[in-house]
Amino acid sequence: MSRPVVAIVGRPNVGKSTLFNALAGSRISIVKDTPGVTRDRIYADVSWLDKKFTLIDTGGIEPDSGDILLSRMREQAQIAIDTADVIIFLTDVRQGLQDADAKVADMLRRSAKPVILVVNKVDSLEKYQMDVFEFYNLGIGEPVPVSSANMMGLGDLLDEVVKHFPEEASGEEEEDIPRIAVVGKPNVGKSSLINRLLGEERVIVSDIAGTTRDAVDTRVRWNGNEYVFIDTAGLRRKGKVKEEIEHYSVLRTVSAVERANIVVLLIDAVEGVTEQDAKIAGIAHDRGKGVIIAVNKWDAVEKNDKTIYTFTSRVKEVLSFMPYAKILFISAKTGQRVPKLFEAIDLVIQNQNLRVQTGVLNEIISEAAAMQQPPSDKGKRLKIFYATEVSVCPPTFVIFVNDKELMHFSYLRYLENKIRDAFGFEGTSLKFIVRERGEKES
Repeated sequence: MSRPVVAIVGRPNVGKSTLFNALAGSRISIVKDTPGVTRDRIYADVSWLDKKFTLIDTGGIEPDSGDILLSRMREQAQIAIDTADVIIFLTDVRQGLQDADAKVADMLRRSAKPVILVVNKVDSLEKYQMDVFEFYNLGIGEPVPVSSANMMGLGDLLDEVVKHFPEEASGEEEEDIPRIAVVGKPNVGKSSLINRLLGEERVIVSDIAGTTRDAVDTRVRWNGNEYVFIDTAGLRRKGKVKEEIEHYSVLRTVSAVERANIVVLLIDAVEGVTEQDAKIAGIAHDRGKGVIIAVNKWDAVEKNDKTIYTFTSRVKEVLSFMPYAKILFISAKTGQRVPKLFEAIDLVIQNQNLRVQTGVLNEIISEAAAMQQPPSDKGKRLKIFYATEVSVCPPTFVIFVNDKELMHFSYLRYLENKIRDAFGFEGTSLKFIVRERGEKES
């Protein structure tokens, strides 16, 4: 089930990032860096009252003049409207009600999306109460006073946010249809690929309007199987500042990836693989989705007998944190190898749902431990008692040991490689939970 997406919108310096970090809590401050890639964290998984959601910070816009401020605020608000299930509109009690606040509030009010009006920097309600009342003039509901820096009022804010989450979907028939998000930087050919898939096969069953987002989910039938493709088409306007484009493409990607089983990451063959591709890929990796890397515009590349190997090597280098991803070289424009995409999707689905018998799994791990001795510390050596696969999508394994502090990251990766050597699991990440014997499985 996909998580609702909550976006924070507001002028510069009203405290968006402070609120983001306060709501995300320790999840942000102790975030684990995946080896081989650095990513800006503008999103975080948050839970409140047993409800989980993805929080997105739309910060980072620092315009120089009032005119630019207003236009960028509008763009920022539009992205939030398109992408989020719930919008937190953040204002600043000390700066007071601004003209830019009113303009964006007008857009948000017309969007029909749930909007929570939040007045930040209210360190003392007695002192600022009359100033908070001023924000009623925006006409988007009752303002919620908070102090992000002092962690005041956040519970009331979260109570308001979760009230607007959609009820759990009841359509069981939708659950069995694979959902594939086509993601990538703007102008990499996402819409061209979707149109190629539809135009060539002419097998559209129906167009499903995105329930909460501007993307249209398109149902496609191929060789008797149905798939739903989520198109994360980029911004419509051109001439954006580079940083804004990157920020918003990540924002759109988060919401699409949340709803998908498999992510197809499009890379521009002419431009080559970039750090921005790594950021987008990292979102899918963090969420345990199946991943296919499709190198698009392959028809436009001058080739020799080493080109494909050189490009593959470069992709594996930049995306070294996901060596399991399947790589295809395609052209949405000519249709070159596009049908192979469906074969790859079917393979990844199969691997995402692959269950390994416990006995066979433990044989593989025992052999691996015999070939490379487990690590030790101060005379105490890691002992692996038992391992079992507890769930799929992604395949998740629990390993019971004598002391989980002794399970170094490098040794866990060694075990993962041995399991992949034995069972494949191409296209899907694997999740490992290390527990000491006697710990309960939660």
